[in-house]
Amino acid sequence: MSYDLLVFDPAVAPRERTEFMVWYKQLVKWDEERDYNSPEGVTGNLHDFYEKLREEFPPMNGPDAYDFDQLSTPLPEPKPKGFLSKIFTSKTVSSAPPPAFDEALVTDYCIAKNAIYMAFAWSVSDQAYNRVFNTALTTGVGFFDVSADGGEILHDAGQFDDFMGL
Repeated sequence: MSYDLLVFDPAVAPRERTEFMVWYKQLVKWDEERDYNSPEGVTGNLHDFYEKLREEFPPMNGPDAYDFDQLSTPLPEPKPKGFLSKIFTSKTVSSAPPPAFDEALVTDYCIAKNAIYMAFAWSVSDQAYNRVFNTALTTGVGFFDVSADGGEILHDAGQFDDFMGL
């Protein structure tokens, strides 16, 4: 099982909950003629949302897929260049290796024309919720907490503000 969230183009998705759920159930039949791993051809601000979110939560599949083998070999130590750098370079000073990437952040995206469905590892559910919620707010896409019973459906900044009690 995964922790699932959905963002959507608020200009397309119905605003009333019952109609939204009918729209959502049709969406997750995944019967569009498209590559569901690619953000090409999405509507509204969904592409902007995807580009921002994939920085922290890289995709599992598709053209932007995370390369699980990318850091399987240690990075080489930087070598001093030139005669003077050899003299003035301390043997005890070395650059620290980059922090290890938490592969639990790799996310399964299913990208429809008007929505992006994301399946996260439960171990990162709080981090995912906060990042998706805030990125949806700042990019102007709608938000649906699929994994919550009666999960919130937010279409615009006013609803986000009301939900946060602002």
